Amino acid sequence: MAPYLVALFCASAGKNGEELGSDEEQIVLFVYLLFDVTNNKVIAVQHHYVKPQPNELSETLLTEDCKTETGIDENAVKNGQSLDHVLEEFDRFLCAKGAHPDHGSRTFCFVTDGQNHLRQLLHPEACTKNLSLQSYYGSFYDLRREFKRFYKTDTIKNIKEMLEYLGLQEDQSVEYGVRQCQEMASILHRLINDGHVLVEPEIISERLEPGICSKTDIVDDNTVVRARGLPWQSSDQDIARFFKGLNIAKGGVALCLSPQGRRNGEALVRFDGEVHRDLALKRHKHHIGQRYIEVYKATGKDFVNVAGGSNSEAQAFLSRGGQVIIRMRGLPFTATSQQVLEFFAREPNPCQVLDGEDGILFVHYPDGRSTGDAFVLFTSEDESNKALKKHREIMGTRYIELFKSTTAEVQQVLNRSMDPRNPEQQDGQLPPLIAQLPAQATTVPTIIPQNLITAGTRKDCVRLRNLPTIAQVTDILTFLGEYSQFIVYQGVHMVYTAQGEPSGEAFIQMDSEEASSMTAINRHRRPMTFANKKRLIDVIQCSGDDMSLVLTNGMPMATIPQAPAQMIQRQIITPVTAPTIMPSLGTLPYAQLPQPLPAAFPPTMTHIPQRPATSFYPPILYWYPSPPVSPQTYLTHTGPSVIVMRGLPYNVTVQDIINYFQGFPEVSPETVQLQHSADGKPNGDALITFSSRAEGERAIIEKNRRHLGNRFIELFMA
Repeated sequence: MAPYLVALFCASAGKNGEELGSDEEQIVLFVYLLFDVTNNKVIAVQHHYVKPQPNELSETLLTEDCKTETGIDENAVKNGQSLDHVLEEFDRFLCAKGAHPDHGSRTFCFVTDGQNHLRQLLHPEACTKNLSLQSYYGSFYDLRREFKRFYKTDTIKNIKEMLEYLGLQEDQSVEYGVRQCQEMASILHRLINDGHVLVEPEIISERLEPGICSKTDIVDDNTVVRARGLPWQSSDQDIARFFKGLNIAKGGVALCLSPQGRRNGEALVRFDGEVHRDLALKRHKHHIGQRYIEVYKATGKDFVNVAGGSNSEAQAFLSRGGQVIIRMRGLPFTATSQQVLEFFAREPNPCQVLDGEDGILFVHYPDGRSTGDAFVLFTSEDESNKALKKHREIMGTRYIELFKSTTAEVQQVLNRSMDPRNPEQQDGQLPPLIAQLPAQATTVPTIIPQNLITAGTRKDCVRLRNLPTIAQVTDILTFLGEYSQFIVYQGVHMVYTAQGEPSGEAFIQMDSEEASSMTAINRHRRPMTFANKKRLIDVIQCSGDDMSLVLTNGMPMATIPQAPAQMIQRQIITPVTAPTIMPSLGTLPYAQLPQPLPAAFPPTMTHIPQRPATSFYPPILYWYPSPPVSPQTYLTHTGPSVIVMRGLPYNVTVQDIINYFQGFPEVSPETVQLQHSADGKPNGDALITFSSRAEGERAIIEKNRRHLGNRFIELFMA
């Protein structure tokens, strides 16, 4: 047992007691008492009020729950020090008392009343504020657990009940936090006198450790949760930071993938025990950035189904002990280990792969064909960060996507690629928006809105003919190779017949006539390999007028009947039973389309402003991949568009929003709608109507994550 113990007590501005840390409120009280174990006596006690960071969501620092429970004076908190200053003060206190472990002194260990003070409050808040905690915050004794273990009782729940059990009196003569520490000291004094020895402290894991899960592993149902609503780019380390203070099992974060191999915003997390799992459930609707994360119970079978693997090659790869795994996507099918090593070794940002060629794992189908994916091991975060800077650099004629990955993702991808039931599944393939394109009479023309395609005689487009009917947008990008970098945003147009069938043609909008000319010269009559067969593709330079003529079957746009614009939303993880083609920008018959699916707005954003009905266009589908983002919805609306502002101060005004969009004269009081919750209070959201989707997208590009006051604002399409 350590020669010193420090009784630590914290209080938050919100809930305390058994719910301490469950509401993300900040620390406002930090009290510690130094106890000499050898002489069984109190040496000193210190009391600090902690001033929380400003929060525009509330005008007061303390909630009514906090005031009732603790009796803390709000003015005292306002005059307190910041958390980092209080932690520095504690460090100096240890040095002055000869108890600091880093200064040649004898060691100490914390004692707390339960798990919440360190696991649920101090560690998560320090992580959120990017404060580096000293190593001595990584262990502590849980006084409740030690008490139950020694006195063989399971009914004790708090300090008051421990005092009653021992026949000791509560100390009512001092302030709330000091009283808690002194009562803990009284209990410690009695435990030591009765012969109890504190031997094994609780350990708080500093970081997530890698590990391998097998399909044959048995995982306790009481140790697993499902986290839902994660940002698409979240890594396993990001999820571990969300659960900071809790011990996650080795390799215990399994990011869930959609049927198309893309992360779907969910993860299964396995903890070291039921206590940690129960504490994790109390972080339900805590936040990563502006997103709240839902946390639910899950089963051990759920975890094994996602994280477990039986591939010996994958397990040998993962057992090499690399600190970081990076996933490569879009590799040439003939890529070799040496080419991958050269890709990472070249300037700028050269980096070294762990164990050379042995640190690379290519993904193959059951018949041995490459999927275009590979996993690469790196020794450290620094090396991996340099590697990630090579995202979208070229290997041969293809740009390569790079993502941080996990052991569970390696297992999932290998399991799926080797499943003979899906030998042709492409990782980058997106599911169809509608399960079957509607049959249509041949007299109905296939059309596309003129405002979405180029016009005029400027030859900045290319026309592709003789494409395989099941070719995808990604196949076209692969075929064009290095010339795909000249494609404008959403510039891939797949042409469909009036019956909704692929026509074998596509139009590509380039950013200049020179680009389209070079593309046509270098790619015309080049072969596209598809299903082990080669097909020669015609690549012809053309103008916007040429493109419009073909897309409208020779009909002038003015003569084409118009239909109301609609919006169809559907998440990309929706399973489908029959493979159909998802057009990047395809022409569809505008009659007899399915009814729009319900918009996936949160309940607080149901009042969408009416959009002007002056310009209606037939429904169309479009998508152009812009890795690494995985688009979550596809829109058919081409008129006025609405974007959502999230994270606004509750006292924001319409004029504040107009000022935020300086440079966008169309933003006026008539186009701004502040959102309110069911009780009529502002909920921090607003809806802004723009005259076109292009203007809305430009606003997001230029204004997203800018600050309004001292808060950063998130913008996205409604």
